[in-house]
Amino acid sequence: MQTFCRSLVVMMLTMAWSSGTVFAAEPSGADWPQWRGPGRNNLSTSRGLSQNWNASPPKLLARIEGMGEGYASVSVVDGIAYTTGNRSDAQYVVAADLKTGKIVWAQPITEKVPEHGYKGSRSVPAIDGDRLYVVSSNGAIHCLSLDDGHSLWKRDFKDWQGRMMSGWGFSESPLVDGDRVICTPGGPNAMMVALDKGTGDEIWKSKVTLDGEAGRPGAGYGSAIISEGGGVRQYVQLIGPGLIGVRADDGAYLWGYNRIANKTANIPTAIAQGDYIFTSSGYNDGGAALLKLSSSGGGVKAEEVYYFPAKELQNHHGGMVLVGDYVYMGHGHNNGFPTCVNMLTGEVAWGIRLRGAGKGSAAVTYADGNIIYRYQSGEVALVEATPDEYRLKGVFTPEVVKEPSWAHPVVVDGKLLLREQDTLMIYDLTAGK
Repeated sequence: MQTFCRSLVVMMLTMAWSSGTVFAAEPSGADWPQWRGPGRNNLSTSRGLSQNWNASPPKLLARIEGMGEGYASVSVVDGIAYTTGNRSDAQYVVAADLKTGKIVWAQPITEKVPEHGYKGSRSVPAIDGDRLYVVSSNGAIHCLSLDDGHSLWKRDFKDWQGRMMSGWGFSESPLVDGDRVICTPGGPNAMMVALDKGTGDEIWKSKVTLDGEAGRPGAGYGSAIISEGGGVRQYVQLIGPGLIGVRADDGAYLWGYNRIANKTANIPTAIAQGDYIFTSSGYNDGGAALLKLSSSGGGVKAEEVYYFPAKELQNHHGGMVLVGDYVYMGHGHNNGFPTCVNMLTGEVAWGIRLRGAGKGSAAVTYADGNIIYRYQSGEVALVEATPDEYRLKGVFTPEVVKEPSWAHPVVVDGKLLLREQDTLMIYDLTAGK
């Protein structure tokens, strides 16, 4: 029946399908200024990359030490990489010059090392002009000067009775949109807040009434994205109780969808495309779903197009990337089975039970016609971004592996950046061409 219903709506969805999602103007291909890159979609603009890692595997150019302990990936602007990490006394934001291999500055953002499960940082800094925005894992949003890292302002999530759905630390990478920065404290009356990016003053806070029985109260582990679905600019976020949409102008709660929620940790960042949202989460209660957003009485309603239970399709963590009409991801709890799904119809092109090049969950990004899978066990694989079949085009093991290798890979200016706890590795993806 589920297959029949999906097939029934294909023609309608195809007619409505569009690329109407709006993002801020993208910087140059040499920049990766926030979580999941310029468009917050894990699509690298690098071109001319090696298409066969068997013939010409990535070449290690440099290792930079001093990132600290953590699982955060990196953002890159003007050749400087920014990330977060725990040192012996506190959690820091670290800036490293990719050309010289030197640490430019390191600024503490906590008074001591945060205590929570899986020690280390999570948040990827968002760079906007001469400022940097980041969330510390103990629950605060910070604004730093990009020049030397000194603090410009800070807001503690306790101001909004912030809380996480479980005890593994705040993991959100904040979103800068126009004159504001968006974050998710998870409070009962302030699930999400918009702050003036210049001062940190509250613009609005959003009370969310989504039923938490499917998940758990509080913030999840994902990061917000922008959608124009249903003709309304909104922030879409995966929180403890499920997936929500909040109006960008005033923080009004627009819609919620709790079928996707699990009771442990809702993690993956959703995908927005036109009027559609693709979402997934792990554990036994998660799954994957496509929602259609439409205008409704001045607001927005979200309707389920299809849903897969966890055993059929789910992304634990490692994220998902949309290329054309197809979502590429790792499927399975504590697994990264490479999988390609038609986002429009829910039809699986390949994968699900296909064993990949490594073990554990897999973080993904797209670059120059290929998907890069970085497995929890350390291996990094190149897979062609095609729905035709699974085409593995090479695998390599980075010089430094400290399992679990959870930091998401970044491809910028022809280079693959792999953060592994205290080490940032820089690989040339054009070598041998």
